[in-house]
Amino acid sequence: VQLQASGGGLVQAGGSLRLSCAASGRTFDSYDMGWFRQAPGTEREIVAAISWIGGSTYYADSVKGRFTISRDNAKNTVYLQMNSLKPEDTAVYYCAARFPRSGTWWKLSEYDYWGQGTQVTVSS
Repeated sequence: VQLQASGGGLVQAGGSLRLSCAASGRTFDSYDMGWFRQAPGTEREIVAAISWIGGSTYYADSVKGRFTISRDNAKNTVYLQMNSLKPEDTAVYYCAARFPRSGTWWKLSEYDYWGQGTQVTVSS
């Protein structure tokens, strides 16, 4: 599966953005999907993830209550709604797909496909 992330940009603190990740292929609904981010000089980290049928979600503590992950399997797209953005949310955001499994959403090594990343910059 090929992934294309979009929706990044420059926003002021407190603002909102919605990221989208469009997937090619007919088996999008067979994959768990995750959003990761990487700021300069830091390791890539999990932001949020959603199971293949959308029944389970996972959020990093730093984004709980502010970000919402969702998916539309009919459109082969996963979304990340980001509200109340903070300067520390500034990073390149990546979407990723993995074959369904339980738990361990944060393990980068379990994701099989990655998108190219979209830059999110939050100004103070």
